[in-house]
Amino acid sequence: MSSNTDYAALILRVSSGALFVAHGLMKVFVFTIPGTVGYFESLGLPGVLAYLTIAAEVAGGLALILGVATRAVALALIPVLLGATWVHSGNGWVFSSEGGGWEFPLFWAVIQGVIALLGSGAYAVKPSAHKLATA
Repeated sequence: MSSNTDYAALILRVSSGALFVAHGLMKVFVFTIPGTVGYFESLGLPGVLAYLTIAAEVAGGLALILGVATRAVALALIPVLLGATWVHSGNGWVFSSEGGGWEFPLFWAVIQGVIALLGSGAYAVKPSAHKLATA
């Protein structure tokens, strides 16, 4: 029997996964892969990081949606989000600022930490192997 916490974890996991897929596909279909690579290079980052970021967002998002290796995937996505926080740090705090501020990627990194603590929740293809001990 699933608890409210299991359903909360499901909602957080699926909504976050859907956002990751959307962000990854936006880099492919809107900004284009060459455009994304160029943007990463304009920041002084190696272009290969654009490919890795796209792969992490799409594959990680799908894994979250399905509930596969949820804790590991959520933790692996935190560095991607901290990188996005760094990229947007010069634009101010509010994400509605020109160029986007750092509030959204930092909050999203925190959400991944919460997902890692909660685990997969209800309706996961591969539920978390164990629940963390509660205080």
